[in-house]
Amino acid sequence: MVNKIALGTAQFGLDYGIANKIGRVQKAGAAEILELAKSLCIDTLDTATAYGESEKALGSVGVEGWQVISKLSALPVDIVDVDGWIEGQVYDSCQRLKVDNLYGLLLHRPVQLVEARGEEIRNALYKLKQNGWVKKIGVSVYEPAELDPIFSMMKVDLVQAPFSIVDQRLAESGWIKRLQDKGCELHVRSVFLQGLLLMSSEQRPSQFGRWEALWDTWDAWLKETGLTALEACLRYVLSIEGISKVVLGVESASQLKEIFIASSGSLPAIPGNLALCDKELLNPALWVNK
Repeated sequence: MVNKIALGTAQFGLDYGIANKIGRVQKAGAAEILELAKSLCIDTLDTATAYGESEKALGSVGVEGWQVISKLSALPVDIVDVDGWIEGQVYDSCQRLKVDNLYGLLLHRPVQLVEARGEEIRNALYKLKQNGWVKKIGVSVYEPAELDPIFSMMKVDLVQAPFSIVDQRLAESGWIKRLQDKGCELHVRSVFLQGLLLMSSEQRPSQFGRWEALWDTWDAWLKETGLTALEACLRYVLSIEGISKVVLGVESASQLKEIFIASSGSLPAIPGNLALCDKELLNPALWVNK
């Protein structure tokens, strides 16, 4: 199952995540993480132009032999030459990463595909793929509802979306099966809800107290099963058929080793009331005072 893991690298360029304790990963730490990941048969890296110095850090360490996925930031409103701008962004990413091409290119703001410049963006993505700059084109979304209009107007090779033991919207909406049927690769992220699911009740910030019933159910089930939060979160998402990769960010090689150990093992039946559809909890972009 560990080969379903993709390494998220936002921490290589930013102080990322509500549970982040050590800040940005330095070069030596990044090299150690990548070396261990490769030894565990992990072959995919997830980065983005919006992740600060992440692409540059990866290029400095060296990513030869890795499948690298990056994400394109929103098209600025004043851009006249859409094709040229997108091609330039991908070229710059490859330069920073020191690679000839990307395995995947995702749009960080895919709603632009259905807006006024959508056709120009789609054509630019198709051209990049045709010319060998990227192998797969796709989108990074916050919720399954974003996928319907996108798939009605373009061929998508790769989708990244949130999914976790408390956020089962991809499965409940039928999109996991639909993507599988379309031959579209699915990568899921936020499997720990930026670390919120791994915190004890004492560690959880007070702003999340309004979901006390959920935390009580979660904590009681973990106690009853004897599972750690890490084991439960990992084993659930890794067990779902139709998910190609589970994107996990780590701050150190020791954290990755913990993940490797925790990922194997049984998973008891999950309480039916553990999943919810509350965007204010499931979308970290909507968290206030974080």
